[in-house]
Amino acid sequence: MKATAFAPGHISGFFEPIYSPDLCRTGSRGAGINISLGAVSEVFISASTIQNFEVFVNNKRSNDKVTLLALKYLFGDNLLKVVVKTKLHLPVGQGFGMSAAGALSATIAAAKIVNLPLGDAIQAAHFAEVQLKTGLGDVMASSFGGIEIRKSAGLPPWGVIEHIPGNMELVLCVIGKKLDTKNVLNNSFKASKIADYGKLCTKKILNNPSIENFFSLSQTFTKKTELANPQVLKAIDAANQYGMASMCMLGNSVFATGKTNELCKVLSSFGKVYACCVSESGARVIE
Repeated sequence: MKATAFAPGHISGFFEPIYSPDLCRTGSRGAGINISLGAVSEVFISASTIQNFEVFVNNKRSNDKVTLLALKYLFGDNLLKVVVKTKLHLPVGQGFGMSAAGALSATIAAAKIVNLPLGDAIQAAHFAEVQLKTGLGDVMASSFGGIEIRKSAGLPPWGVIEHIPGNMELVLCVIGKKLDTKNVLNNSFKASKIADYGKLCTKKILNNPSIENFFSLSQTFTKKTELANPQVLKAIDAANQYGMASMCMLGNSVFATGKTNELCKVLSSFGKVYACCVSESGARVIE
């Protein structure tokens, strides 16, 4: 039996990590954009005498820990053979929420095959990601879609998301090597700055939930947390001539909106460029 699902990538402009002994309440507050580039997973399930999960990412056998753990949360000890073939549209470790999109698209397709509720699929992917510290709020955001404010952390009913209306073209640029989210979050000096400014920016976006304010606060967060390297800061300044830009949290990459052609041109001198738009629908089964 087979099903295919898509989960949008997710870019956080700013965030405040929230930890709890209960994984349902762990996550992040903040704001971000779900994008039309993400992950498509084809899942095949068959009966088996042992439990066997196989994951392939972009046609290569993968030890994708997030997807494997998410499948374990979804299926428990059930004896099944599950084969996942995931296509990622963007690189991992660059703040595009690819590990979340990969895991979520896999669990949604798998849940469809065995008639499990969508909520179980979202919970399994969320648990895996927050436990492995590859991200905090990406799964919840990706399941929601659009431009979102994560007002409170975790899964519903604890996690609450508000929507900022808007749909625009975006230009992404990968500028340097990938950032390890876990290392950043485990650095107490960086983590305390992220928490302080993430809290402040979330409060301010809730007072004025607009695209312009989102980009302005994202730039403030980028500069105050000192997470951006000089090349990323230069790319943001260059892009600001043709629109609004900021750093993708957490990656050596930027996202921008405005004059798409000019943004593609100016950012291509900094690194690999991708064009996309807002994904207004969240993660879903596509066949």
